[in-house]
Amino acid sequence: MNALSPVIQPMSVGSSDARALAALADKRQPLFILTATAADAERLAQEIAWFRPELAVHRLPDWETLPYDHFSPHPDLVSERLATLYQFANGQADVGIVPISTAMLRFCPRDFLAARAFFIKSKSRLDILALRDQLTLAGYTHSTQVVAPGEYSQRGGIIDLFPMGSAVPYRIDLLDDEIESIKTFDVDTQRSIYPVPEIRLLPAREFPMDDAGRARFRESFRDRFEGDPSKSRAYKDITNGLAPPGIEYYLPLFFTETATLADYMPENARCFLHGDVHASAQAFWRDTKSRYDLLRGDRERPLLPPGDIFLTVEQFFEALKRFDRAALAEVHALPLPALEIDRRAEDPIVRLRQFLAGFTGRALIIAESV
Repeated sequence: MNALSPVIQPMSVGSSDARALAALADKRQPLFILTATAADAERLAQEIAWFRPELAVHRLPDWETLPYDHFSPHPDLVSERLATLYQFANGQADVGIVPISTAMLRFCPRDFLAARAFFIKSKSRLDILALRDQLTLAGYTHSTQVVAPGEYSQRGGIIDLFPMGSAVPYRIDLLDDEIESIKTFDVDTQRSIYPVPEIRLLPAREFPMDDAGRARFRESFRDRFEGDPSKSRAYKDITNGLAPPGIEYYLPLFFTETATLADYMPENARCFLHGDVHASAQAFWRDTKSRYDLLRGDRERPLLPPGDIFLTVEQFFEALKRFDRAALAEVHALPLPALEIDRRAEDPIVRLRQFLAGFTGRALIIAESV
């Protein structure tokens, strides 16, 4: 067993594992749960939040691409990832849930997020030119109509902005250089919804596309790969200020150093392994290495070795050794009794009524729509 034992195997009885982990969570000491699969991570995030609605539960999503794929993750995923990393780094997560295949990735440094995150408050003064410079630095794209995270537009004294990590876009109304109001609006109808006091802005991408970032990419690319770099589409696109599909798998070339999940976790965090995380990590590493060996021969799209993009299994668990380990006492969970509806009975749901009458916990009833 590695240094991060104990481990909880997924239980066969409903949401008993989520209930046990919810009881283990403590606002004074964040709990980070590493899961063997992405499906377990998504399920636990929903279920733990239901059992303990007062907790800030955040799941770090995956790019949902295979290693070295020639296409990029959806902007909504990038937006959610940046928002979650920001919350991790700033101690805003009581429970952090990360699948092991996501956790092994090398991330952008914390100072990259910190330098490109800023706030806009209602009734404060705003320098439009300075804002445009900040948005450009953060990787935002100017468009005629805002429809997706990472875009902004300006029409006179009105600025529409769709921040990364936000579920809705914002409309800033200016009176001269003062922000008169900030309101959310609907992308489809373009109608305002409700006012807000401030906006938090995060970078549009997980890597910098400013002049310094692109220059660092080109220098690192020439150092890592032999031959004429101008024959590489990625090199040419980055030189021209474009982010080609799949550029995320060149992320380390944009930075002098990358970060790990451990760098984003608070020092007092506790770690918990859900399922056979170690076996899943080893399988992910083997699959990644196989894809690298299969695809590495393309001279127009040279690949970084897996160790440059991901941590090895040993490196990952070594980085987490400094954190406390959470443990569960034995969990006793029983299946529900027979609660089926008896359509012929005078009271078809009598079994459910009787069960709820003697049940002291919270009950969640789910039914298919008709």
